[in-house]
Amino acid sequence: MRAALAAWLVLSLLGGSGAQGMCGDPPAAPSHSIPAPQLSPEERLSPHMPQSLLCDACHAIAFQIEEQLSKAEGKVGKKALKESDYIEVLERSCSQDWERLSKLCHGYVGEQGEAQLYGAHRRGPAALRQLLCHGDKGPCASRKERPGPPKALQNEL
Repeated sequence: MRAALAAWLVLSLLGGSGAQGMCGDPPAAPSHSIPAPQLSPEERLSPHMPQSLLCDACHAIAFQIEEQLSKAEGKVGKKALKESDYIEVLERSCSQDWERLSKLCHGYVGEQGEAQLYGAHRRGPAALRQLLCHGDKGPCASRKERPGPPKALQNEL
């Protein structure tokens, strides 16, 4: 009887049947799903980032820049990078295979300057996001701070 029970236990564990819910099983990982934004046909085919996604895109770029600069600093013992090194890291960060984000990233680096971006990084991730995304000209600036789109002229009769 013990031999049969032992054989059943081994076969159950190897075959996977009957092993569900046992004490040693790892808990099932919760699954999360985020749907892709709904884009118009024009937006899907355009090489430009839709206006409605510019703020999110900026945050993604800031995150990638922060990650790459932190990784580079980790290689030199958390010391400040030399100018040539952080310029190379920023160039590499923006040159990833990112369809639309690469062009935006290069634009942000060109607009702000490598030294200013690296200085913001050294102050922390929030400072980098503030500089890139939430400043006066940033894509996340509130609508009250930015002028709205020009109003269409009406034909007078």
